[in-house]
Amino acid sequence: MDPAGASVANVIGGSEGEKFAKGNIYSVKLITGDEFRGIVMAYDPIPNFVGSKPRPGHSKNTRMVNASFITGLSYLGKTEEPLLRDSCWVNLDGLRAKEALAVRQAEADAERMGVGVTAEAQSIFDALSKTLPVQWEKSDILVMKEVRVRSPYLSDSVFGGTDAANNRVKKVLELERRRLQLFGT
Repeated sequence: MDPAGASVANVIGGSEGEKFAKGNIYSVKLITGDEFRGIVMAYDPIPNFVGSKPRPGHSKNTRMVNASFITGLSYLGKTEEPLLRDSCWVNLDGLRAKEALAVRQAEADAERMGVGVTAEAQSIFDALSKTLPVQWEKSDILVMKEVRVRSPYLSDSVFGGTDAANNRVKKVLELERRRLQLFGT
């Protein structure tokens, strides 16, 4: 992305430090199209970042914005003390929930990665996982918790499960191998 041509300081007047003084309240528009209102909490001229918090009664998210990407800036006023303790808080329960979700997602992603398998085997696993429940069991792909696909991951390498499940896995495996071959060449 290309930052806006003229910095907002040149458009509004004054230096960046004066304009982004702590406590100034602005309505901001970014080159991404995002718009928000906030109170300046901090400004760092070296990386040209502005930290803002929402106005009282609005969302509780703090933003760090590259000032070069601000395309519209409307001064709305000034607050005396933007960092009052009762208006600045971190939702620890929300952060813990986000952390727990991120950990669960990372663990799920790690379980989907085969250890000591070829890139082709991982591609087949990923393709099968789009249509069937699969998991790695050492270098074997366990499908629907009953059908096992062993290396070299061909139709002849499918074992176990009911005949219907076995035939379904073979059919999906053949189709996925064919699809992967088409994209691989």
